[in-house]
Amino acid sequence: MTEFAFRPREWWQRLVAPIDPVLLALLALLLGYALLVLVSASPERMNNQFINLAVALVVMRVAAQIPPQRLMYLALPLYLGGVLLLVAVALFGDVSKGARRWLNLGFMRIQPSEIMKIAMPLMLAWYFQKHEAMLRARDWVVAALILLLPVALIARQPDLGTSILVLSAGFFVIFLAGLSWKVLALLFFGGLASLPFVWTLLHDYQRQRVLTLLNPEADPLGKGFHIIQSTIAVGSGGILGKGWGNGTQTHLEFIPERHTDFIFAVLSEEFGLLGNTFLLALYALIIGRGLMIAANAPTLFSRLLAGSITLIFFTYAFVNMGMVSGILPVVGVPLPFFSYGGTALVTLFLGVGILMSIHKHRMLVQK
Repeated sequence: MTEFAFRPREWWQRLVAPIDPVLLALLALLLGYALLVLVSASPERMNNQFINLAVALVVMRVAAQIPPQRLMYLALPLYLGGVLLLVAVALFGDVSKGARRWLNLGFMRIQPSEIMKIAMPLMLAWYFQKHEAMLRARDWVVAALILLLPVALIARQPDLGTSILVLSAGFFVIFLAGLSWKVLALLFFGGLASLPFVWTLLHDYQRQRVLTLLNPEADPLGKGFHIIQSTIAVGSGGILGKGWGNGTQTHLEFIPERHTDFIFAVLSEEFGLLGNTFLLALYALIIGRGLMIAANAPTLFSRLLAGSITLIFFTYAFVNMGMVSGILPVVGVPLPFFSYGGTALVTLFLGVGILMSIHKHRMLVQK
C-alpha cells in the first residue's frame, strides 16, 4: 500500500509549474484595478465577480497544463461541435429580447457562439499546420469558408459583437499564416465597395446604432441618450479624474450598463486620463508578452494560435473603448478582464491558459 504524504512545498510547485509568472503578475494588477472600479460602479456584484474569477482561474490552470499537441486533437471536433450547436440554435434556440442565441438543454442554457471564440483560432491554426509544407490558393479559400460559415450563423442570430470577435480571431490566424498584402488590399477595397449591400443586410436596430453614432443629438433623450452620457463621463474626468466613488454620471445612474460594457466610462470619470493611461499600459504589456510567447513558439500551430489569442485581446479592448468613447457603434463587447460577467471572463482566461501552455512547452522543448 502506497503511503500518502502531504508535502506543501511540492504541492505548491506542481500547482504553479505551468503558470507564466510575468503574465500572471500583469493580470493580477489588471484584475485588482478592475475590482476597484467595480466596487464604485456596482458593489453589490462583488461576491459574484469573485466566484466568476475563481472559476476563470481554475479554467486557466487546467488549460495551461494541456500540451499544444493535444489542443491540436481538439481543434476539429470542437469546431464541428460548435457549428452543429450554432445550427441547432438557428432551428430550436430560445428567443430573448429579439435574439435567438441560446440553446436550452433542460438543466441549463448555453450560448454556443462563445465556444467559437476559441474553436475558430484552434481550427484554423490546425488547418494551416496540416498544410504547412505547401499552401495553395485553394487552401486560402477553404480557410475563408471555415471562417465565414460560423460567423454568418452568429450574425444571423443576431449577435454582431460576437460575430466581430470570432471573425477577428479567425482573420488574425489567416493573416499571421502569410496572407499577402495584395489580397489584404483587395479585401479592404472590396469591403468598402460592398458597404451599401451590407447596409441592406443589417437589422433595423443595427442601422439605428450606426445612425446614432453619426448623430447622437438627433434623439438625445432616446436612442442617443446612453452614448451621450458615456462620452460626457469620459470627457468630464479630465486628467486626474473626480476621485474614486465620486463620479456623478456613475452614481446618478446616467451611465448604462456601468458594471459591464460601459465600465470604461466609470473608470474615465473617476480616474481621468491618468487612470486610462495606466489601463492602456497594462493592456500593452499583456499583449506584448503574448506576442513574445507567439514569436518564440516552436511550431506553426502554436505561433498562429498564440498570435491570434493575443490580438483578440487587443480587439476586445479597442472595440469596447471605441464604442464607449463614441467613435464606434455600440455592439456589446466587454472590456477584457475588466467588465463584470462570467462567460467572457472564463473565455478570456481560457485563452490565457493556452498562452501559458505554449510558453511552458516551448521551454520543455528547449531543455
